[in-house]
Amino acid sequence: MDSESLAAAGLLAALSRASETLAELRHPFVRSERFSYFLPPAGARVGTLFMLPDGREVRFEVSIAATGNSFQVTGVVTAEDGPPLLELPSKTFASIHDGLAVLDDYAGEVAAPAARLIDQLLDDIV
Repeated sequence: MDSESLAAAGLLAALSRASETLAELRHPFVRSERFSYFLPPAGARVGTLFMLPDGREVRFEVSIAATGNSFQVTGVVTAEDGPPLLELPSKTFASIHDGLAVLDDYAGEVAAPAARLIDQLLDDIV
């Protein structure tokens, strides 16, 4: 494989890892489903959506997108009716390999507080 093909394969592998990390998020009292979207013109977002009993959606997601000559990586947890519950700093890299390393890290950082954040939102409903 040439270097561009290796970079593409690395991107697919990193998106699969991030998707699996976030798909493993579960809560015994809240429905969840994983999602993945392409972000035009050249990006992708993966994550898990939780539906709270009151109908609000909570999204745990990471994304990577090509922006000009660089790659931008983001990670966020949002509840439908408010400000982000967790917003990791958007980072930009000239190297796809650096961007993919941060995408892996961000997936773990977004997933880590999931149970605590969902429990807090459930407590607010009661």
